[in-house]
Amino acid sequence: MPSEKQTAVKYYVGVDVGSASVRAALVDGFGTVVAHAEQPIQVWEPRPDHYEQSSADIWAACCSVTKEVVRGVAASQIRGLGFDATCSLVVVDKQSQPLAVNSEGQNHRNVIMWMDHRAVSQVKHINATQHRVLSYVGGAMSVEMQPPKLLWIKENLPESWEKVGYFFDLPDFLSWKATGVTARSLCTVVCKWTYTSDKGWDDSFWKMIGLEDLVKDKYEKIGSHVLSPGEALGKGLTPEAAKDLGLPEGIAVAASLIDAHAGGLGVIGADVKGHNLPCENQPITSRLAMICGTSSCHMGVSESPIFVPGVWGPYFSAMVPGLWLNEGGQSATGKLIDHVVRGHVAFPELEAKAAASAHSIYTYLNSHLDLIKKSLPVGFLTVDLHVWPDFHGNRSPLTDLTLKGMVVGLTLSRGLDELALIYLATIQAIALGTRHILEAMQAAGHDITTLFLCGGLSKNPLFVQMHADITGKPVVLSKEVESVLVGAAILGACASGDFASIQEAMAKMGKIGRVVQPNHEHKRFYDKKYEVFLKLVEHQREYRSIMNSL
Repeated sequence: MPSEKQTAVKYYVGVDVGSASVRAALVDGFGTVVAHAEQPIQVWEPRPDHYEQSSADIWAACCSVTKEVVRGVAASQIRGLGFDATCSLVVVDKQSQPLAVNSEGQNHRNVIMWMDHRAVSQVKHINATQHRVLSYVGGAMSVEMQPPKLLWIKENLPESWEKVGYFFDLPDFLSWKATGVTARSLCTVVCKWTYTSDKGWDDSFWKMIGLEDLVKDKYEKIGSHVLSPGEALGKGLTPEAAKDLGLPEGIAVAASLIDAHAGGLGVIGADVKGHNLPCENQPITSRLAMICGTSSCHMGVSESPIFVPGVWGPYFSAMVPGLWLNEGGQSATGKLIDHVVRGHVAFPELEAKAAASAHSIYTYLNSHLDLIKKSLPVGFLTVDLHVWPDFHGNRSPLTDLTLKGMVVGLTLSRGLDELALIYLATIQAIALGTRHILEAMQAAGHDITTLFLCGGLSKNPLFVQMHADITGKPVVLSKEVESVLVGAAILGACASGDFASIQEAMAKMGKIGRVVQPNHEHKRFYDKKYEVFLKLVEHQREYRSIMNSL
């Protein structure tokens, strides 16, 4: 914690709501995380592809971790508060109380998570309209966006639909709880709800898909007032929220961001001078921010709109003010690695050996790969083992949620060596998926030279090196591993007025830690792996076509 001598230091609180936990950080004006806390939150999976949470549980966790990080800090030093969260859908009734998003009528389960895929038929209906707003989401809407979920609620839970007071994206729910202001962030409504920064809501879209009731009340339920991320909300923190959070009443609260966008904000604007990177002295448009956690997001910006088939956007000012954002993504990355490793028959052996060596299971697996590689580079161990990583469908660039995962090259072996190899092949598949997204963005007009990684998976050196080697681009890691929290704090810093702009705060609070260069000697091997990677999806589509002809 800060010493008494630092009484002049200004601090900002960033709160990040992820898929499985809530985190908070106390961050200074130089982007240093001074204190950090984390608390798990509950997830319900009542049936396949249905994932639900509780907004009350999430808010309680926000309060707990925020109190922890500001303990012992003078109230006068805390200048602003910023939130980011997953793009989950929160539903409250006309009395602002939680409203069920399930057929069981469990009102406390009032959040449909971002990764929920219940609205498959609804998103097919929406995409069949070929409405013009779909051009801003890569040509086809994802089942993870909000309109199909809204339509699912209307069609399947008519009683809940009639009682709805507000639908919030989770980041906007948090700023509403903190300030009582129902204004939405431009980031959430543009990226997940089809709002456009120049024309606002398109009445014809909502009427065409069967949600004309949202138009009748002038969009009061989904957002009639929109602010740019980092703008100050209302009169700041309300007395009730201040008590809940352990923060001073009235401090500035910023319009929020989706979690991936906060991560992008925390890394993409960092000063790279002296690191011999191709993006030095180049515009920020030469950088791609990758936020790698349960899922991964690939955030690239441009000065003019670029339409990339299969990649969301372009969204104006959704992350960096004044720039257009394209957002690629992989729906399951950290979740996929966990699934593959923990589901393997040798996992109990791995768990025991990792515990005995006082290492995490992934540090142990990385060491084990070094033991079995012999004279080969580690990556070459998978010459006969290949993975297609879309176990939860493909978000980008194929936008096909029906695609399934594939593994080619299995044997009857069941030991730790085989577990390590399938772990490596899965990481490589995720990196090959990133290359697939990058190529689509570059073909459409982006010129990306450098990757900026943050999130939990960026702490894994094998994951980072594979992304450098497979894409052929240097990877920049931020000095603060909690870049998403720094991004949230940047919002609070802007709302406080201590920085003139988001860009100024990004440059001062985003710091480079380490640079990982690609090994160009391995290029031919990974070019061949990429050829196989693309063949896998061809074969999947071919065999599905055969079976569909029955």
